[in-house]
Amino acid sequence: MPAPEVSAEAIAARLSALGLTTRVEEHTRHTSIEAELPESLPAEAWREALEAVAEADRFGLLAGSLNGRTLWAAMHKTVPVTGDVRGPGNQR
Repeated sequence: MPAPEVSAEAIAARLSALGLTTRVEEHTRHTSIEAELPESLPAEAWREALEAVAEADRFGLLAGSLNGRTLWAAMHKTVPVTGDVRGPGNQR
């Protein structure tokens, strides 16, 4: 299974190939991909964009009257296992 960063870059490349402007950002627990969507997008391009973001752990669409539409996706980063991890406040 590819690292989240590699998968995120692959998703961004697929969206860019559709002519969309993309951003990839690293966060503590995930890598995010965002693509600004134009006013009109052909049905085939929608289908390809949705197939691309469906590879992510989470995805969605933000739509607003002021900022237009942004398609987003997130890939969770793998948390390294180090001994007996019991969650915040429960470690020995």
